[in-house]
Amino acid sequence: ARVVDARPAGNVVAARVVYLIAGIIEALLALRLFFKLLGANPGSGFVDFVYSLSAPLVAPFEGIFRSPSTQGNVVSATFDLSALVAMAVYALLAWVILRALTIGSRRVVE
Repeated sequence: ARVVDARPAGNVVAARVVYLIAGIIEALLALRLFFKLLGANPGSGFVDFVYSLSAPLVAPFEGIFRSPSTQGNVVSATFDLSALVAMAVYALLAWVILRALTIGSRRVVE
């Protein structure tokens, strides 16, 4: 017996789009986490760009954990737990969407 992928072509395209969007979101959040961890200068153009794009993605998860307080304009390295939680939630959401696209898509051919 062999397994045949019986997904309609539209589901394959949709799955690729989900992978692409999830990959972009995960990469953006990973950059944010990396920059925060290393205390990157938020005044830098690229760092500010990454923070601006990722802020709406992290916003729903802000406040879950207490964050260290900052003193004035001092840039310090922090571990951004909100970004880490966001990465986990968005990865789980992508997995659920991809599983929903594949429900009933495989059949065994004798």
